[in-house]
Amino acid sequence: MLSECFHGSFVPGQYGNLFLTHTVCPLVVRNQLCKWHRRMDCEWEGRPQRAGSRASQDPEGLPEARDDGLSESFLLLQMDVEYDPQEKRRPANSAAWSSKNVQRKQRHWERIVSSKKSKRKQERERRKIKRAEDLGNGTCPQHSKRFLKALTKEKLLEAKHSGPRLCVDLSMTQHMSKKELSRLAGQIRRLYGSNKKASRPFWIYLTGFSTDSPLYEECLRMNDGFSAYVLDVTEEDCFSLFPLETLVYLTPDSEHPLEDIDLSTVYIIGGLVDESIQKKVTFQKAQEYSVKTARLPIQEHMIRCQNEKNFHSEILAINQVFDILSAYLETRDWPEALKKGVSPGKGYILQNSVE
Repeated sequence: MLSECFHGSFVPGQYGNLFLTHTVCPLVVRNQLCKWHRRMDCEWEGRPQRAGSRASQDPEGLPEARDDGLSESFLLLQMDVEYDPQEKRRPANSAAWSSKNVQRKQRHWERIVSSKKSKRKQERERRKIKRAEDLGNGTCPQHSKRFLKALTKEKLLEAKHSGPRLCVDLSMTQHMSKKELSRLAGQIRRLYGSNKKASRPFWIYLTGFSTDSPLYEECLRMNDGFSAYVLDVTEEDCFSLFPLETLVYLTPDSEHPLEDIDLSTVYIIGGLVDESIQKKVTFQKAQEYSVKTARLPIQEHMIRCQNEKNFHSEILAINQVFDILSAYLETRDWPEALKKGVSPGKGYILQNSVE
């Protein structure tokens, strides 16, 4: 069996060994030898054998050129074929074996990595110069996100012991649709986000909130990191969790406007999104437990304005109610706080804006 033929190899045959003086392709050698064997078999079958016929070779092992058929067949074998034996030993991952497209992509990726390293180095230098300038000007240096996150968490935990308390009553969600639950979950997310940014945050309680309820699953789906929110989640009802005399239920159906925020009072917001607008749901629940009620002082500081739909409503989302309470706690100014939380779509504007 012929595997490889290199310069100076012997090829055994039926009529003697052939010494190849040129580099020959193995496949070509095999094909030509087969043709040569068949042709010589036919010629030797028709003539008597002679003793010296096979021995009459030249000193280099080549048959004599007196037989025209043999000479012609052997000339076919003397072909120069470019074959580099080192190619088989070349590593498979060598750049020479890679296509131009692969090499181009590799060079492109190397440029990207080099550019990123350079940009990171420039950004470090820029922050270093910025910190030096802040220290020289006496301004507060910019803190990392990790530091700010830890600072926010510490501020929220401090409100648990000394800050105002706000309770979101989620015990009325069993009759809400999937759409209403999704809207309520979004309002809880915005409420918590506003509380984190507040200079004086509230401590938040989510009461009547079961971890196997559809609302809890919706909060997990819509709010990233909801399970890590810094607040209290409990299945207990707000009326059994706190003394009743410390509770004030905020409802738009109350006759008493909220005048101030007391740190010893727990303020309750009804976690209810009802597209059918069932009136006095939260007010009746507060009366059932003989709890004091209050409403935001919208009527005292705002007036109705004309609009195309002639729509006027004091019903706000829980995050809007919280924004008003948080703004008043910071400014102690009801008009300014109501301006922040009551949107123009509710049909109310401040009194001083008309004057």
